[in-house]
Amino acid sequence: MKSKIHHQPNGGSNNGVVTGNDNGCRSESPSPPLSPNRRVLRRQRRQTLLRASSFSLRRNLRYLLLLPMIYASGLLMCVGPFSGLVGWVYVPGSVYRSPEIYRKLKDDILSDNSTALEQLSSVWKYKRRPKMPKPCPNSTVSSRLGLTSESSHLIPTGYLIVEANGGLNQQRSAICNAVAVAGLLNAVLVIPQFEFHAIWKDSSTFGDIYDEDHFISSLEGYVKIVRDVPDEIMTRFNYNMSSIPTIRVQAWATVNYYNGEVYPLLKEHGVIRISPFANRLAMSVPPYIQLLRCIANYNALKFSSPISTLAEKLVDRMVEKSSETGGKYVSVHLRFEEDMVAFSCCLYEGGRAEKSEMDVIRQKSWKGKFKRRDRVIRPDLNRVNGKCPLTPLEVGMMLRGMGFDNNTSIYLASGRIYQREKHLAPLQEMFPRLYTKESLATREELAPFEGYSSRMAALDYTVSLLSEVFVTTQGGNFPHFLMGHRRFLFGGHAKTVIPDKPKLVLLLQDMDVRWEVFKKEMKLMLGESDRKGVMVPRVRKINRKTSIYTYPLPECECIFHLSSNFSATGNIQNLGTLHPTSNLMNTARL
Repeated sequence: MKSKIHHQPNGGSNNGVVTGNDNGCRSESPSPPLSPNRRVLRRQRRQTLLRASSFSLRRNLRYLLLLPMIYASGLLMCVGPFSGLVGWVYVPGSVYRSPEIYRKLKDDILSDNSTALEQLSSVWKYKRRPKMPKPCPNSTVSSRLGLTSESSHLIPTGYLIVEANGGLNQQRSAICNAVAVAGLLNAVLVIPQFEFHAIWKDSSTFGDIYDEDHFISSLEGYVKIVRDVPDEIMTRFNYNMSSIPTIRVQAWATVNYYNGEVYPLLKEHGVIRISPFANRLAMSVPPYIQLLRCIANYNALKFSSPISTLAEKLVDRMVEKSSETGGKYVSVHLRFEEDMVAFSCCLYEGGRAEKSEMDVIRQKSWKGKFKRRDRVIRPDLNRVNGKCPLTPLEVGMMLRGMGFDNNTSIYLASGRIYQREKHLAPLQEMFPRLYTKESLATREELAPFEGYSSRMAALDYTVSLLSEVFVTTQGGNFPHFLMGHRRFLFGGHAKTVIPDKPKLVLLLQDMDVRWEVFKKEMKLMLGESDRKGVMVPRVRKINRKTSIYTYPLPECECIFHLSSNFSATGNIQNLGTLHPTSNLMNTARL
């Protein structure tokens, strides 16, 4: 009979096996070991793999923690307080050598008038695909903006007072946003106040810059505008403006924020004051709010009579001086004023004297802002990253490379240029027909505007708006608003040259560059500006990430639809006045 096998639970001697037979005799020879269970074997393998992966993870985690420490140490050594010990690494394009390049290429530049731009009107090749304006959401507009008999009798929630700060176009942004917020809260908007700033040094009021009567009448039926808070309200606060509840609204506040945080306070007090009011409304808002921005910016904000009268004269004079190019001219927004050069923290060719001068200006205008320990000033990186204002010389070389010849009339929109005679000389050499508001207007005509930077900027804005080509050389509110206004005025094309400054500084530091190569690169840059000029951002529902003031389409096309539907009621008046004077529209069509 075969022997029986018994497993001892504790794994005893003889390899854990007892062998026996029918006669109970023990065998002294060991039996071969048994095969383990397959499930047990798989479990053991998994445990081994888990232990191995855990070890590998711990080892990799050490490297993950170590790498950021190494990176941070590198930053401290390169751009931190220890950078002086190790020195800065040279970056291509980081040194201003444009004057040397100009001296090398000067003969080629001045003798090259074989331009492909026979007429300025041929600069722009791309055209925006014509689209019929989508109808405004009438049900929403009607109920929200008082265009129905039922909603026109709604009692306003209260009075809204805002203080607009900054320069001309930052104030313009605040005004348009204030109109939109007033419509959102069903509030009566008091004519916005302008905050006096130590840098801008402009004491102008709303009425000095814009036509108050036109502003009020253009928004009638949408938002009620008043010049002052009524006496019955002010008596509650002893006619003391500082006693009125002042709210500090977060930047880019949403519609939900205004409804949840601001509306209850307005309803409670009957009047509120929001200060400051720059960028205090998100770009993504419902269509009827966006509509208010469009109406305010392109219809209601008309420059005051003194500004529009002189602006029209300047445009007429530029057209007259541009007779060889069919009355068309180029406008350049040059940001090479003393304060802009100082603020940019860029170095040009002035050496230590220039650096010391800029340090004094920065300390005077911005106190210790640029001397904080955490503030690292890298002029070389600023230049490579395109943050340095273009000099007049660089603008001239770029435009000549793009094909604009010495017969081109150029209007220079600028403040007081840093070291004017020195820096303007090469631009004047490349473009003899160079004009400014100071050269076009008489001293007597400009006298009322002297000392008022916003009024001066309004003149530049108007002349630049109606140019065939607008050139921006540095960011800011002025070019952003102007590009948007030109898109609105010229069928969706900004007609704006936007330099690729990182590319430009590389070319302007290459001492071996030939004029033919430079021209080729500039024409490619012009073509890219042409292509981007007709771009329209995708707007899905109210998810807008770009500025409505720079890219007004497609939403602002809606006001043309409104003008045809509601012109009889007077809700939109003088829609053709998209700029300070109605006569300028005819000039734009030349």
